[in-house]
Amino acid sequence: MKILVICQYYYPENFTVSKIAEQMVLDGHEVHVLTGKPNYGYGYILPQYKNISEEVINGVNIHRVDIYPRKSSRLSIIRNYLSFWRNSKKWVRNTKEHFDVVYSMSLSPVTICSAGNIYAKKHDVKHVIHCVDLWPESVVVTKAVRKNSLTYKILNRWSRVIYSKANKILVGSPSFTDYFVQIHKIPRDRLVYVPQCSLIEESDTAEYKYGEGTHILYCGNLGLIQLIPLITEAMSLLRDYDIYFHVIGMGPMSDTLIKNIESSGLRDKVIYHGPIPAKTAAGFYKSADALYVSLKNEGTVGKTIPNKLMMSMAFAKPIIGVIQGDGRDVLVESGGAALADETAKSVSKAILAIHNMSEKEKSRLGALNKMYYDSHFSKKRVAELVERELKH
Repeated sequence: MKILVICQYYYPENFTVSKIAEQMVLDGHEVHVLTGKPNYGYGYILPQYKNISEEVINGVNIHRVDIYPRKSSRLSIIRNYLSFWRNSKKWVRNTKEHFDVVYSMSLSPVTICSAGNIYAKKHDVKHVIHCVDLWPESVVVTKAVRKNSLTYKILNRWSRVIYSKANKILVGSPSFTDYFVQIHKIPRDRLVYVPQCSLIEESDTAEYKYGEGTHILYCGNLGLIQLIPLITEAMSLLRDYDIYFHVIGMGPMSDTLIKNIESSGLRDKVIYHGPIPAKTAAGFYKSADALYVSLKNEGTVGKTIPNKLMMSMAFAKPIIGVIQGDGRDVLVESGGAALADETAKSVSKAILAIHNMSEKEKSRLGALNKMYYDSHFSKKRVAELVERELKH
């Protein structure tokens, strides 16, 4: 197949769409990606990309449209979203390329998918949306928009129109299905569960040298729904043990984490490494005793399978899971986790359980997670599931 992939984000921005596109090339398809110029997480367009509109990366043909850089202000984020929405639609209207099918990766915002609907209608081809971030639910959970506000009603209507025009929607978590049926009135037979793959699956990066003791790692977004304050609350109860908690990432809760570390006197116990490139972070994963996955149990988003769960399972490590819904179901099925509720006492007990395990037992739990990952979440498996839905 000749596949048009549409997503506002693509390598060097770190999102799973890049992994899926490259795997589809390896599987024998001609893949073109319509995306923006990389800026996510930087606050500016990367200098080397300012004048690049076309390139080929690992066999994937990349078409980059101009985009307003995403900065920290809400206005800049809105301008960022609208610039891709406008310029991606312009590209699909003007392109002379013909594609057999369109595959849109629906991260925030849902307007990413608008260009796919336009191309599919114009050329009478199938459009498949892979939804891994629900709209408008995501902006409600992050408190960006209040439910029942006029803004919410406008976004809800806009989202429903965009989703309804797709031939099929692949949902990143099973619980998304009910949301689409109940909120957006999408027929259940147009919804198929296809998970994400891991952002990091294999790496030749050397293991990070932690030192003596038990070392727990959290790597990911430090957002409002990741329960970041629980880390220092739980570690305050474990300050007398030879246990260390490492945090990699950045986000709205970064400053709060730093303040909590200082105010709790945990500078030697909770180590904040800041944002680190994915390949470098792989070394931390490889030598950690356990990996920490947390998600606030709020709304549909709080019941999903976060990408950091897939990533953690890929590294064959025990997982401390502070998570409900679909993510908790995965960890129960895999049998490789110490599960906790959203309290400092419960989280500290789970961490202590890992601390008291033998190396053999930790290896056993890690192996169970890796086995589950290979069967359900590897990039080869996810690409196969996507390709199946694009064909049929």
